[in-house]
Amino acid sequence: MKHDPILELGVRLALPFIIIFALYVHFHGDYGPGGGFQAGAIIATGVIMHVLIFGLEKTQRLVPPSVVEPAIGMGVLIYIASGLPGMLFGAGFLDYSIFGNDHLHAHEWGIFAVEIGVIVTVCSTLIAIFYAFAGRAKS
Repeated sequence: MKHDPILELGVRLALPFIIIFALYVHFHGDYGPGGGFQAGAIIATGVIMHVLIFGLEKTQRLVPPSVVEPAIGMGVLIYIASGLPGMLFGAGFLDYSIFGNDHLHAHEWGIFAVEIGVIVTVCSTLIAIFYAFAGRAKS
C-alpha cells in the first residue's frame, strides 16, 4: 500500500480511542454485554489496523512477535493462577468464597484476574494469527 498521510493520521488518532473503548467494554462487562474476550478482540483490531496502514515491519517493531507469542501462554497462566488459590484452600476452582469475610469483594477481584487473563490470551492469539497470515504474503 502506498503512503497515505490522511490514513496514517486517522489511525494515529483512532488508536488511543480504540484502546479506551476496549477498556470500557472490559469494565462494563459486569453490567452489560462485554468482557475480556470482546476487549481483547478490540485491542487486536487496533493492532491489525496499524499493520494495514503502517505495514507489518513497523507494527512488529512496536508489538514484536517475541512478546505476542509468550503472552498467549501467559494469559492462560493468569487464568489458571486466579483459580488455583481456591483449590489450594479446600474450595473449588475459581471459588473465592474462602477468602475473607467479604465474599462479594473476593469474587470481584477473582473475576477481574480471570478477565485480564482472557484479554491477554485473546488479544495475543488474534495478533499472532494475523502476523502468521500477513508474514506468509511476503514469501
